[in-house]
Amino acid sequence: MAVPPVAVSGLLSAGALALATLALRGLGVVSPTIVALTYLLVVLFAASSTTLTVAIATSAAAMLSLNFFFMAPVGTFTIADPQNWVALIAFLVVAVVASHLSSTARARTDEAVERRNEVARLFDVSRDVLLTTDTQEANVAVARHVARRFDLPVVAIAMPAEQGGWQLAHGGAEQPDIPTDRLEQAWASVRGTLEFDARTRTYGGHRRLDSSFGQLALVPVRIGIRPVGLVALGGRPVEPGTADAIAGLIAIAIERARFLDERRAAELARQRADLSSALLAALGHDLRTPLTAIRVAVGNTQDRSLPGAVREEQAALALSQIDHLARLLQEILDMARIETHAVPVERQWVTAADVVEAAAAHAGSALGRHRLAVDADDTIGVKVDPRLTSAALAHLLENAARYSPEGTTVTVHGAVTGVGLRLSVTDQGPGLRDEELERLFEPFVRGRAARGATTGTGLGLAITRGLLAAEGGRVWAERTPDAGARFTIEVPAQRRTDATQEARA
Repeated sequence: MAVPPVAVSGLLSAGALALATLALRGLGVVSPTIVALTYLLVVLFAASSTTLTVAIATSAAAMLSLNFFFMAPVGTFTIADPQNWVALIAFLVVAVVASHLSSTARARTDEAVERRNEVARLFDVSRDVLLTTDTQEANVAVARHVARRFDLPVVAIAMPAEQGGWQLAHGGAEQPDIPTDRLEQAWASVRGTLEFDARTRTYGGHRRLDSSFGQLALVPVRIGIRPVGLVALGGRPVEPGTADAIAGLIAIAIERARFLDERRAAELARQRADLSSALLAALGHDLRTPLTAIRVAVGNTQDRSLPGAVREEQAALALSQIDHLARLLQEILDMARIETHAVPVERQWVTAADVVEAAAAHAGSALGRHRLAVDADDTIGVKVDPRLTSAALAHLLENAARYSPEGTTVTVHGAVTGVGLRLSVTDQGPGLRDEELERLFEPFVRGRAARGATTGTGLGLAITRGLLAAEGGRVWAERTPDAGARFTIEVPAQRRTDATQEARA
C-alpha cells in the first residue's frame, strides 16, 4: 500500500527536527536563542517543501522540543521561569506565521507555474488546430490534441445531429458512456441568456456530469454567443477558466473546419465554372471549323460540274471532319464521366503488346503521317482494364502525332515491372519546359511551343490522367535528351505469374 505524500513529508520533518536536536545536544548548545533559530530553520524548510498542516505540526513539535530539552528544568515540560512562557509563545507565533507565509509563497509559485503550463498547452492546442486540415475528422483530431496536451483521459466533443441525437467525438484513452438526457439538459440550459461569472471568470453553462468513468466537467462550446456543442473533460481536475479556454479553441476548430469546407466547395464551383466556360469556348471554336468544312465539302460533292476525283476528295474530307467531330464528342463524354466519377473499371488479363495494339488502332488516323516504332512485351500478362488503359495510351499517341513534324517516328515502349504495367510514348516534337510539366495534365492546358500550331480542345492529357486514376494508375511527362517529350503510364496490376503462384499455393 502506498504511503500518502503528507505522511512522508511529516516523517521527514520529524526526522530533521530530531537530527537538529541531537546535533545541538551533542555540541553542548544551551542557549535558547540559538536553539530557537535552529528550530525555526527546520520549520521554514518544512513549510517550503510540504503542506501548511505539516509545517504547523512541525512548529508545535519544535516548541515542545525547545521546552523539554533546552529550558530549565530540562527533561520535563514544566516551565520554571515565567519569561520562558513569553519566549515559547513568541517562538510558536513566529514559526506559524513564517510557515504560513512560506506555504503561501510556494502555493503562489506553484499556481504561477501551473498557469504558465496551461498557457503553453493552450498555445500548443491552438497550433494543432491550425495544422488540422482534415475537415471530416476535425472534431476527433481536436479532441485528441486536447487530451494529449492536457493529459486528460476523457475528452469528448458532443455535437447535436441534424436528425436528432448527438454525435460524439472521443479523443482520450477512455470513452465513457455519456447519458443523452444529461446532454439534452445541459444543451437546454446553455441556449438561454449568456451570463458571465466574475468569481470564476467563466461564462455560464458549466455542469458536472456523472458517467461510467466518474464525474466529468461539461462545458459549452460557443462561437461568439451562439452555442454549437458541448465538451466533456475528465480524469483530473481542470480549472473552470481553463475549461472555457479549451472550449473556445474547440469552437475555433469547428468554425475553421466549416470555413475550409466552404472554401473548397467555392473553389470546386469556380473550377467547374471555369471548365464549363472553357469547354463552351472550345466547342464553339472546334465545332465551327469542321461543320463549315463538312457543309462546303458536301456542297461540292453535289456539284456535277466538278470532276469525279475532286468530288471523291471532298467526300473524304467530309468523312474526316465527321470523325473529328466524333472524337470531340467522345472527349466531352469522357471528361463528363471523369468529373462525375462514373468511370467503371473492368480488369482483364492482357499483355503490354495487346494494349499497345488496341491503342494504335484507335489512333490510326492521327498516326497516318508518322512512323510508329513499337517495343512491347507479349509474354507476361497483367490484370488491367484494357479499355481504359488503351484509351489513355491512344490519347498520348494522338498527342505525340499532333505535336510532332510529319514523317518523324513515334516510339512506344511497353513492359511489365514490379509495380504493374508501364507504357511510354516518345515523340520528336518541340519538347516541354520545366514550368509546364506540373500543369500539363490540367484541362485546356497545352505546351507553350505548341500553342497556335495545332487545333484541339486541350482535353486529351486531362482525360488520360482521369482514365488512369479510375484504375489507380498515373501518368507523367519528361523531357528527352533529343529535345522531344516522353509521356509514361504506370498502372498497378497483378502479374500472370503471381496469379499462377497463388493458384498453386
